[in-house]
Amino acid sequence: MRSIVWLLLLAVVAVVGATALGGNDGLVTIFWLGWRADVSLNLFLLTLLLAFLAIYSLMRGLDGLLHLPERAKRWRVAQRDRLAQAALREGLALYMAGRYIRAHKACQKAVAIQADTPDLALDAEFTAIAHLLSAGSLHRLQDRKHRDEHIQRALELSQLTRKPRATEEGARLLAAECALEDRDAPRALRDLAELPPGVARRTQALRLKLQATRLARQPMEALKTARLLAKHQGFSTGAAEGLLRTLAAETLDTVRDADQLRTLWQSMDGHDRKDPLIVAHAARRMALLGAPQEARQWLAPLWDKLNSLPVDAVEALSKALALGLQDLEAEWLPRLDACSPAALRNPTLALTLGLALAERQLWGKARGMLLSAANDLTLAPEQRRHAWAKLGQLAEQESRTEEAARFFRLAALTKPEA
Repeated sequence: MRSIVWLLLLAVVAVVGATALGGNDGLVTIFWLGWRADVSLNLFLLTLLLAFLAIYSLMRGLDGLLHLPERAKRWRVAQRDRLAQAALREGLALYMAGRYIRAHKACQKAVAIQADTPDLALDAEFTAIAHLLSAGSLHRLQDRKHRDEHIQRALELSQLTRKPRATEEGARLLAAECALEDRDAPRALRDLAELPPGVARRTQALRLKLQATRLARQPMEALKTARLLAKHQGFSTGAAEGLLRTLAAETLDTVRDADQLRTLWQSMDGHDRKDPLIVAHAARRMALLGAPQEARQWLAPLWDKLNSLPVDAVEALSKALALGLQDLEAEWLPRLDACSPAALRNPTLALTLGLALAERQLWGKARGMLLSAANDLTLAPEQRRHAWAKLGQLAEQESRTEEAARFFRLAALTKPEA
């Protein structure tokens, strides 16, 4: 196709030339030192064109000859640059393939080629990436000393690049990841703290921070980080919910008195303070710290809608209330009556209702609930033993010694789980 186009262009030039120059009768007279030469205008123009082309070709040839050393130098630099790039690509491929010793050697070959070529030494980002790959390979080989040297070198080189410095961010994330695998949480947190605010909120940075805070036993900070991760969809919905509950429970377990627990509870996220399982855990902690009345205040809003909650939430709230029944207020009686039908299907709830009714000295109703819980084999043995023992105490209060003895004997025969 290209040859056809050139033939057409040549034909057009021939036609234009024949038309323009065929009828040209002009002469050009040249006088030089007493000599005279007459030539046709066409010949003169053709000679002038050829002379121009000859001079242009000569100048191009001289320019190429004069710049030949520089072109040779650029060629050599380009060749070494291609060798360095090939070595780095080979190192990356070997790293992904798990051949860490060869990957490290390939990356160092790339660094050596660049260092021996002054014109390539200005590419700090290339060298930093090579050092990062070497550091990752050495980390897999458990060579911590040389790994840290390569990471530090990558950080120094990344300072020479223009912002945004993705290489520096990668180096700090790699340093934090290595510190976590070394179980060095303070160092990991220091590396993450040096990240720019925008980078620190990325999913990978948040994942590393979550691991570091959990390793450093900072459950409150870990809970905040996990909530940010959940907002960024760093976990599935189910995993995020379970993790947040676990971290909230760990945070609540760190308190040592009721005042500290109150302060912590008010500082927690509103979503956490509405989660039945987290509320139940907080209420248990408050009851164990000697404030059962306040624990019941936290449980009351959820207890009013107990019939609409899932089974695990009902059991958690029931166990929490069972620990905080001391001086139970009369206002709780309507709540207890409202959930009596549900207690027939949930032995844990039946046990809690029985204990609560016994606390209010409603022994007849308490006896029925406790018997329902004690005879339900799906209930944990420790809870069944508690139910039998409470039935024995109620029988003693009513002076039914034989029945009390039978209940206490059943409590003693209830074996705990292995």
